[in-house]
Order: sequence, then structure tokens, then C-alpha cells
Amino acid sequence: MRGLIVDYVGVLDADDEDQRRWRSLLAAVRDAGVASAILSNDPGGEGADQIREWEFRGIVDAVVLSGEIGFEKPEREAFQAAADAIEADLSDCVLIDDDILNVRGAVDNGLIGILHTSFDRTVVEIQSLFEIEGEF
Repeated sequence: MRGLIVDYVGVLDADDEDQRRWRSLLAAVRDAGVASAILSNDPGGEGADQIREWEFRGIVDAVVLSGEIGFEKPEREAFQAAADAIEADLSDCVLIDDDILNVRGAVDNGLIGILHTSFDRTVVEIQSLFEIEGEF
């Protein structure tokens, strides 16, 4: 696996402690040689600045917003845009999302899909898939 694609609303927009934990985990993912992107169905514009900050601060490699690309999850084109942004094949990517329909769409398009319900559950799956050790 060469790419990690993460939803924003319902996943990364957590409380301060979980955001700190996500930043730590995403740094470990990067250290393992895996590129990361946020893929959000956000319409874009000025309201998306808090999402773009994750890329501006170097926490993720790319931010892809549906309102700016014209496609929404679970459409293949949305997943493809995120994979392209991190220069990875769809089949080399993992999607984390809190919407089962988006996870199903990802799997139907060749990605590995993880349904996010809590950080503690998701981190175990990410660590297993990307062979990352540590406490997050």
C-alpha cells in the first residue's frame, strides 16, 4: 500500500486530543513512505480553510475537495482524483471514512476501505496495513 486517503468530517474533525493523535499517526505513515490525502465532499471555498490547513502544515500531502473537482464520494472519479494527487494507483490506496456507502464505493473501485467509528479502532487497522508500530 502506497496511499492513505482520509475523510475529514466525521474522521479528522475530532476533538483536540484525537486530532493530536491523528497528526502523530499521519507522521508515522509518512515516515513509512506512504503518501496521504484528505478527500472530502466539502464544496470548497473559504469555508474549507480548516481542511486545507492539514496540507499547508504538511500533515498530509494533498487535500481534494469534491466541490473543486466536480465529483463526490462514492464516485470513482473522486477516489481517482485523491489517488492522483498523491501519485498512487487506486489499488495501492486505503480509504478511511465514517460513511459505509463511501467505504463500499472505495472497495468497489479497488481500494481497501476502513469504516471509521473511533480512533482506537482505526489506528489498529492502519498499523496493521502499513506495518507501523508505536502508541498514538
